[in-house]
Formats: sequence, structure tokens, C-alpha cells
Amino acid sequence: MSRQENLKINYIYRMLYEVLLLITPLITTPYVSRVLGADGIGDYSFTHSLITYFMLFGALGTASYGQREIARHRDNKFLASKLFWEIEFLTVMTTGVCLLGWIGVIIFSAKYRYHYLALTPFLLGTMFDISWFFSGYEKVKNIVLRNSAVRILGIILLFIFVKHKNDVIVYCVINSVSSLMGALSMWMYLPGMLTKVNFRELRFGHHFHETLIYFIPTIAASVYTVLDKTLIGAITGSSFQNGYYEQATKIISIVKSMVFVAVNSVLGARISWLFAEQRFDEIKKRISHSMDFIYLLAYGSIFGIIGVSSRFVPIFFGKGFDPVVRLLYIMSPLILVIGTSNCLGNQYYTPSGQRKRSAKYIILGAFVNLIMNLILIPHYGAAGATIASLCAEMIITFMYVHMSDGYMTWRQLWDFTWKRLIAGVCMCLGIIMIGKTLVLNDLPVVVLQIAAGILIYAGLLTLMKDSMAFELFHIGHNTFYKIRKRK
Repeated sequence: MSRQENLKINYIYRMLYEVLLLITPLITTPYVSRVLGADGIGDYSFTHSLITYFMLFGALGTASYGQREIARHRDNKFLASKLFWEIEFLTVMTTGVCLLGWIGVIIFSAKYRYHYLALTPFLLGTMFDISWFFSGYEKVKNIVLRNSAVRILGIILLFIFVKHKNDVIVYCVINSVSSLMGALSMWMYLPGMLTKVNFRELRFGHHFHETLIYFIPTIAASVYTVLDKTLIGAITGSSFQNGYYEQATKIISIVKSMVFVAVNSVLGARISWLFAEQRFDEIKKRISHSMDFIYLLAYGSIFGIIGVSSRFVPIFFGKGFDPVVRLLYIMSPLILVIGTSNCLGNQYYTPSGQRKRSAKYIILGAFVNLIMNLILIPHYGAAGATIASLCAEMIITFMYVHMSDGYMTWRQLWDFTWKRLIAGVCMCLGIIMIGKTLVLNDLPVVVLQIAAGILIYAGLLTLMKDSMAFELFHIGHNTFYKIRKRK
């Protein structure tokens, strides 16, 4: 199989998995919201944010660094095997140290002791997570099949065992054990991919230094992806505020998965290989094409969320989640902002070995986010944390684009923007008018709003002759034609 065919297959598998990621919360979130309530979800969000720090310190920068190193040396099976054991043993040691610290948290905690105990398998899963190895080999199929099976099992267990408002601990156990099972299941694929190495020759010092370089931006990024939840709970003392924030971020995460996660996950390892081959023109074309695709979906998603949130939130989450609407209004631009920085991070800075350079921009954004959180959360709660995150991400994205050495320019971004901006605003106005005009029940109105929004957005882009919209239309048309021809 050629590299190009393999890339297409990987993208299909990744897209199928993203569809599962999309469907899963659409199935589980309405149920969990109604059973556990905003305060129960807030307790889970707060306690999970704390163990996330231990998971980050345990993994260091293994995910990005390990994938990059395996991708660069995958043609040498012995060297790749040696790298695997060196990086994995290092992860076991660092996570082991973090596990001791986590046991201390469990012992000295009173209010959330059982929550923390139930979440411990998350940390064990970090210790044995070797998905970075398969990502380096572009073995996306293995990762997708494993994660899909684990998620489906988690859904089944959720509906069987989470029945009452007090089942938050059970909810923690299901999520954490599912994560651990997923990590362990990857090991069954290893024997055929590794060759024998002399364990006495393994060296860890160099990898520890390099993973620290990758870890710095990771821990800095956590300031505005995890610390937000910790600070909301610590400053406001309200499980409800954390619950609102958790549900809003869940919706945004679903949309981000649709817009750019699959593209960047698949292409990261491939572009690492292209950098090793010094095929710079091809890299620029791939980044430009990816960004064009991301902007097409991002603008449609942003204005779509703004248009339907007031009707969508009550029927999706149930009663008591009205504050989520305002959070979604503020948070929706993150889809575009993070999509831009994520694309450049995964397709330029990390593959080219400039993670240390990009870390400076992330640290700057994290510092701004921390200060703004401390100022805004006491007055505005979850909304303050949302504003802080948006400002921080905008600073990081500005630096990523400005310092990208021509791999992405502001002119390119404007070319990707202006047609989608016009179409998005018109779509949003149309959606809002439908919502204000019709007096039907909420669900039929939301379905009609979404369908009309897609038609307005796609129709206007077609009239404006948007190149990416035409490309996607032709791909869909050709695929449909091939399917019909086979029948």
C-alpha cells in the first residue's frame, strides 16, 4: 500500500472515530445531565481536573515527543524498538512517582476522598498508554478500534449502573476504568512490531530532557484547559458553576472534533516524515489545505452555535442549565482560534522540532489566562473563566501565525475567512429569525434551524464560488456516484 493510500485510510478511520466521539456525548450527556444534575457534574469536573495534573506530570511530553521520534525512525525496526522501551520505561517511572503523590491527596482529602480513589485508574492508564507508538507508525486503525470498543463499553456500563443523583462515584469509576482498559488493550498489538533489544543498553537521560521540552507547553496549555475548572471550584465554591462550564466545554469539544482534530491527528506523523525528507513545499501545501478546510467548518460551526443555543441547551441538558447558553455565546470563537493554533502546532511546530519555541507562546498565553482568571472568576464565575480562555488562546494563535516562518500568513487566513464570515453571519440571522418566528416545540425548531442553517451557509458559499466548498461537494458527489455504481 502506498503512503498516500495509507494516509487516506487513516483519515477515514479517524473520521469514523470522530463520528463516534460526536455520537457518544449526544447519547450520554442528556442522560447524565438529568441524572446527576449540574452540581454532580460539577463535582466530577472539579475532581477530574486535579488528577489531570498528575496525569500530565506522569506522561511528561511523551505523546508528542514519542510520536515524533517513532515517525522519524520507523524504517529502522531495531532503533524504533529501542526508542519504545526507553520512552515507555521513563513514563512508568515518572507516573509511578506521581501515583505516590496522588495517594497522598487521597489520604489527606476529606470531602472528595472517594471521588479521587475512583479516578485513580486514570493515572494507571497514563502509565501504560502507548498510543504514541502506533501514531508514529501511522497505525491509526489500531488506536481507533481500541478506543471505539472502550467507548461503547463505557456507554453500556453508564446506562446500566448510573441511575441516581448520588451515583457520581460510579460515574467516576466507569470513566477511569474504561480509560485504563483502553490503554492496556493496545499492548496486544506490540509483539509483531518490536524486535529484541538489550535492556542493559537502554538510556533515559536524553529522553527525559526532550520530553521536558514537550512537557512545558503541555502543562502551560493545561492552565487554560484544566486550571479553569480547578479555579472555578476553588474560588466560587460552587459545583453548579463548574457544571455549567463543563457542559459548555463539552459542546465546544464535540464541534472541535468535527472541525479539526481528525485532520491534525492524521497528518502530524506524516508531516514529521516530510520534514525528515525536506519536502518543504509539500508541507506548505498540506498546511494550507488543512487550514482552508478548518476555516470552512469553523465559521459555520461558530455562527450555528450562536443561532441555536437558546433553543438547543434546554432540550439537550434539561432543566437548570440555562447559564450554559451565555457560555456558548462567549466560547464559540474558540473553535476557530484553537483550530488555527492546533493546525500549526501539529503540522508545523511539532513536526519541525520547534516545540521548545512554540512553548514560549503557550507560556505567555497561560500567564495571561491565569491572571485574568484570578480577576474575572470572583465577579463572573464560569463566564469569567471563558473570557480568560478566549483571550489567552487569541494571544497564542497570534504568535503561532506571526512566527510561523511563512508556513501560514495573515493574507492566507483572510482569504480563508471573508466568504465564510459573510455566509456565517447570514446563516446566523436566518437561524435566529426561524427561532423567533416559529412557536413549535423546541426540538422540531432546532432540527429546522440546523437544516436551514446548513442550506443557507452552503448555498451562499456556492454562490460566492468558495473553492473548498466546491471541492467537498465534488468529493461527496463522486463518492455517492461510486456507491450507486457498485449497487
